[in-house]
Amino acid sequence: MKTQFAKDVHYGLSQEQKQLSSKYFYDKTGDELFMQIMSMPEYYLTRAELEIFSEQTDKMINSFGIQKDQFFELIELGAGDGTKTKKLLEVLDKRNYQFDYLPIDISANVLEHLGQMLAQELPNVSVKTQQGDYFETLKELRDSHNPKVVLFLGSNIGNLFDHQAAKFIYALGANLSAGDKLLIGVDRVKPEAVVLPAYNDKTGITRAFNLNLLERINNELGGDFNIAQFEHAPEYDEQEGIARSFLRSKVDQTVTIFDIDQSYAFKQGELIHMEISRKYTTEIMQNIIADTDFVITDVLTDNKNYFSDFILERR
Repeated sequence: MKTQFAKDVHYGLSQEQKQLSSKYFYDKTGDELFMQIMSMPEYYLTRAELEIFSEQTDKMINSFGIQKDQFFELIELGAGDGTKTKKLLEVLDKRNYQFDYLPIDISANVLEHLGQMLAQELPNVSVKTQQGDYFETLKELRDSHNPKVVLFLGSNIGNLFDHQAAKFIYALGANLSAGDKLLIGVDRVKPEAVVLPAYNDKTGITRAFNLNLLERINNELGGDFNIAQFEHAPEYDEQEGIARSFLRSKVDQTVTIFDIDQSYAFKQGELIHMEISRKYTTEIMQNIIADTDFVITDVLTDNKNYFSDFILERR
């Protein structure tokens, strides 16, 4: 993992447009900071999707087409703290649905906390945590031949450009069977006044979250990033429907990563691209899945029309 981290960092910082992969945000500190982000007043995404999971649970379960006497596997990609999914689990448990809940996450720390929380609060739910890569785990689960419902929440799909998202969804379909369901949570296109503060909160938590990746490089790869010489610089283009996060160098400087014996020159004002956050319409989602094995069978949206959970069926 460390070797791949080093390779990816070197590749990203060697590009003309410097970049760092958002998948490396999530060390222990990154996990804790993201939990704080989800609680920020500006970060509407979590509240909007939680509303859907809380108030439209019956409609959601009906859209899965699962019968009470039919055992199925509820699989979550990037499970996080489980706050939203717990609303669904509570209803499934109360109504005696027969299922295993399989949260998949790259973070052992996240899975440990989630497993402990569910063991205490929903002891009757069968929880089988899975640490690792989504696709490798799905390949293993495919052999079970049980019906599957896959959850991909929080608009995490929005970290991919549309062509990448299409490949991702196609690859998910290759590991599922006809009739299996996929729920994808997406942030809808909205005005800048609503979107941008979610990535540039007044208390600076998102800033700390982005800068923590430089700290991680320092700690794990022997980097000498001077964190004070970089600043958080988010952007949002409503017409394009994409929010972007950057770190900007405040000065001309050179950074060395000693574990890989490489140095990188930064000009004052030069940007490191950290991640994108795609915003969606139904038309955009239909275009993304056009060449996959999925079709949209239902759409659940919060009362402000900020967020949608698309229910897709593998054909």
